[in-house]
Amino acid sequence: MNIEAFFSLTYGLYIVSSGDQKQQNGFVANTAFQVTSDPPQLAVVCNKDNLTAEIIQKVKLFSVSVLQKETKPETLGLFGYQSGKNVNKFENINSKIGETGVPIVLEDTIAWFECELVQQFDVGTHLIFIGRIVNTDLVQTDEKPLTYAYYRNVKKGKAPKNAPTYQGSKDSAKKPGVEKKKYKCLICGHIYDPEVGDPDSGIPAGTAFEDLPDDWACPVCGTEKENFEEV
Repeated sequence: MNIEAFFSLTYGLYIVSSGDQKQQNGFVANTAFQVTSDPPQLAVVCNKDNLTAEIIQKVKLFSVSVLQKETKPETLGLFGYQSGKNVNKFENINSKIGETGVPIVLEDTIAWFECELVQQFDVGTHLIFIGRIVNTDLVQTDEKPLTYAYYRNVKKGKAPKNAPTYQGSKDSAKKPGVEKKKYKCLICGHIYDPEVGDPDSGIPAGTAFEDLPDDWACPVCGTEKENFEEV
């Protein structure tokens, strides 16, 4: 099977959110599409391990925010590579509460849809949620949407671990004899320089990338070590 064939399929990048006054969360999705026009309905796909999937099933609501082409790495890092079990993703993000009470991300957003859950389908590792659109709006009219092709080929980004298009890193194995090399974050472009370390995270200068703790994360976008590559 040639995995490259899957990248000929077209995808966008979106933030799917859900929640109520007690709990809110969201994640970066590359599968969201209109399924009917009367009534207007959207479908989104969510990994079963995502906290957002649990919340959608609980509150029966979700929103979809269409991301702009030049979305900030921090936004992608927060919603794509950090867990809502550890981080309040809505604490410092531009968002609002929709008429149903569901959170809607406005940060780097060109349009959004507010949906009531009407059906769900179990497809193995993921769930497909079908939502009836109850409200929608344009936030920016002069920006183009961010496509997965642009994110992957131009920004050199990588799909989150729970995304349908995720692939394990081909370079994940340590290369023998490689020490004190610089590494680049595939999400935001941050360079880890072992001569500098990461003092804000308690990593002293002189620490090789291979010696960073397993729970170390990019200081810019918060993604994991596995999403860095040797420069």
